Amino acid sequence: VAVKDEVLNIARSALPLSITFFFEYLLAVNSLFLIGHLGSKELGSASLAVVTFNITGMAVFEGMATSLDTFCSQAFGARKYYKVGLYFQRCSVMIFTLSIPILMIWWWSKPILSYVVKEEELLDLTQIYLRILCFGAPGLIAFETGKRFLQAQRIFHASTYVLFICLPLNIVMNYFFIKLWGFIGAPIAIVVTYWLMAVLLLGYVVFVDGQQCWNGLSKRALRHWKPMLKLALPGLVMIESEYLSFEILTIMASYFGTDSLAAQSIISNIGSLWYQFPFAIGCAISTRVAIYVGSGSQRSSRVSVRIAFAVAAFTSLFSFLLLIFFKRPLTLMFTSDPHVVELSVKSMPILAINQLGDTFNIISAGILRSQGRQTIGSYLNVFAYYVVALPVSYLLAFHYKFEITGLWLGLTVGVTILGISETICVIKSNWNQIIKEALERNE
Repeated sequence: VAVKDEVLNIARSALPLSITFFFEYLLAVNSLFLIGHLGSKELGSASLAVVTFNITGMAVFEGMATSLDTFCSQAFGARKYYKVGLYFQRCSVMIFTLSIPILMIWWWSKPILSYVVKEEELLDLTQIYLRILCFGAPGLIAFETGKRFLQAQRIFHASTYVLFICLPLNIVMNYFFIKLWGFIGAPIAIVVTYWLMAVLLLGYVVFVDGQQCWNGLSKRALRHWKPMLKLALPGLVMIESEYLSFEILTIMASYFGTDSLAAQSIISNIGSLWYQFPFAIGCAISTRVAIYVGSGSQRSSRVSVRIAFAVAAFTSLFSFLLLIFFKRPLTLMFTSDPHVVELSVKSMPILAINQLGDTFNIISAGILRSQGRQTIGSYLNVFAYYVVALPVSYLLAFHYKFEITGLWLGLTVGVTILGISETICVIKSNWNQIIKEALERNE
């Protein structure tokens, strides 16, 4: 593997992926901007519904779909093209099945959420929002698994094209549907968008590219779930532990007043927006390493990993400098309130330091997925967030009175430990064993 070619390939793959993830993020927050004009009650209900959807839905679907980063990409590397399509079907059916209890929770979410929120009207609106989202879940699942089916074939731009069409349509639908039907217009627009994303991605496979790995529907997709579940469930834990920890930080921030909560929201949003870039690089690297592992090429896998760490070092430094030098302009994009701006700017350098460890965490996690080592990643994630980050955040914020700054300091400590731990796991990889397991997986 030529180093220059590898870097160029990673860049070519990561650019469309980063646009895809950025657009997906905008889809999630888009409706909240328009609902905010209806009133604080509607905005509060929609926000609660979106948080519930992210934790119990999006994180679960995305987490389980990461098993395809291992299965599909390794099968493609091993030239078992029909298996790429089979794994895509199996994972889709598996997530559809496991989504049934989740959709039931959304449908009857009011009694569950009443333990957290006491306001009756807020709960009614939240339940309506989630009930409508139930109809969009299958479309979202098909898009998430379909996206990885194409990524495994080195087709990274298809989902970007789809979202180039769907995001503007979603904005237009949100505007008109909210005008027509009020509050329920927003979730209806999201449901239509999710189905449109799935249909357009399918259209891309049928009419443009990606058919070489499709061998028709197979009953085998209904069997042999155990090997895939062994990677899908730890993948779920990896994603879920991160999603949930950020929501817990937001709950902690609410104890320091409205301004502190607003500052926490701004820093989280800036962090989430910037996260899309290293995450895209991590996905691109994950696909490349998994293909090399599937083909049995230990040398190419090692070279690709070394390049991945060089890219991680450059990306983390770039992120750090950008957040340090543009902390005030970035904050002013979200608010003009001087007190909230100062609170946010004060904590932005910690978010910048957090990027140094988090970039290595994201890229190392991608490599672990490519190796089929999600289980190690899940243990490290739970330890870093729940044994280190959140307890340290609580201690610094409440006991030592650092408030928002303390919350982010604690998170940074946990994420740095996670980044170092995952990097060590990748460096100490037993490539012979990893390639042997990949070959057994694709026999």
